[in-house]
Amino acid sequence: MPIPLIKKIGLKFSLNDPRWGRGSQDNGQNQNQDGKRPSDGPPDLDQLWREFNQRLNRLFGNKGRGEGEGGGFNPDAKGAGIGFGLIATILVFLWLVSGFFIVQEGQTGVVLTFGKYSHMTPAGFNWRWPYPIQSHEIVNVSQVRTVEVGYRSNIRNKQAKEALMLTDDENIIDIQFAVQYKLKNAAEWLFNNRDQEDLVRQVAETAIREIVGHSKMDFVLYEGREKVAFDVGQLMQQITDRYKAGVQITNVTMQAVQPPEQVQAAFDDAVKAGQDRERQKNEGQAYANDVIPRARGAASRLLQESEAYRARVVANAQGDAARFKQVLVEYQKAPAVTRDRMYLDTMQQIFANTTKVMVDSKGSNNLIYLPLEKLISQSAAEGAAARAPVPTAPQSSSTSSSANEPLQSMDNQRQKDPRSRDGRESRERETR
Repeated sequence: MPIPLIKKIGLKFSLNDPRWGRGSQDNGQNQNQDGKRPSDGPPDLDQLWREFNQRLNRLFGNKGRGEGEGGGFNPDAKGAGIGFGLIATILVFLWLVSGFFIVQEGQTGVVLTFGKYSHMTPAGFNWRWPYPIQSHEIVNVSQVRTVEVGYRSNIRNKQAKEALMLTDDENIIDIQFAVQYKLKNAAEWLFNNRDQEDLVRQVAETAIREIVGHSKMDFVLYEGREKVAFDVGQLMQQITDRYKAGVQITNVTMQAVQPPEQVQAAFDDAVKAGQDRERQKNEGQAYANDVIPRARGAASRLLQESEAYRARVVANAQGDAARFKQVLVEYQKAPAVTRDRMYLDTMQQIFANTTKVMVDSKGSNNLIYLPLEKLISQSAAEGAAARAPVPTAPQSSSTSSSANEPLQSMDNQRQKDPRSRDGRESRERETR
């Protein structure tokens, strides 16, 4: 060890060593009688230096020299070569061992050779050439990353420059949303773009402006929010694939979609007016749905009644015409009999619809028979008829048909009555 260095650190050493060419002037002061230093003094640096040199000599094969020949380090050539080879082997081993690295599950190792991308390593225990030949970077590909557009950390912390955008109907809308994504290629994520998170934010802003610019304001605010989010995710994936950003878009979440704060009150009034309009339209539609079916039902009923009335009138007319033809045939055969029959039928119809009072004019008594029960029933019927509404055409037709029905029944009874002229004629024809 050099003397200036020892003096500089302030340590004492003995100069009795023959290497320095001096006598032992202080031998009696620094050593005891048995040649040992006192225990209360500092350690002897000369002795430590000699021991170190001896170890080096034994290591490099220099065993021929003893302590009397000098305590310096003087190895031979062969021993020095072996020693330096051993040290070099240890250093190379340590250098190679430094190339091992561990990649955790869900991560990917990216290996660089002289700063250029070489390959990717899977999770587990991996090895690469140590520095400066190769280096590596660990990238977490399973982590779900989030980028916020229109706000930062809280929707109240708005970023108006990102949130305000124009719709297709020339309205301004305020949109705040978050994009969640993962990495599908660590090498593309590291080396194809400089600021990866800012790239994803700019792509998200571009995609949302593209989708909103082709949509109406009401569609974005209400029924189209989910579709807008889906379309934004699809468009972002296309753009990031085009830029080879190594990003997989997993979800787009709309945090807030509303008009700008400056026109929020006016927009709320417009929304309320629109809701009132829709409510009134729904009420009118409900009223129409109630009235129109009823009107259509009434119209259909009237049409059916008219068709029935027409069919009934036509049938009655056809029946009267057929009966008249039959009467005409009989009249041509026996005009007198037919005239009598027509007279009797007419009188029967007249007497059937009038009140009759029977008076026995041939007898000597003056008793008059008055059918009081018929008079009372007739007066009650006339009062009910006066209170009833005026009958319509089908009702009059029904009364005429009902009036014709007694005629037919009376014809049948007349034919069966043995006192009538038709009955006598029929009996005469039977006897013939």
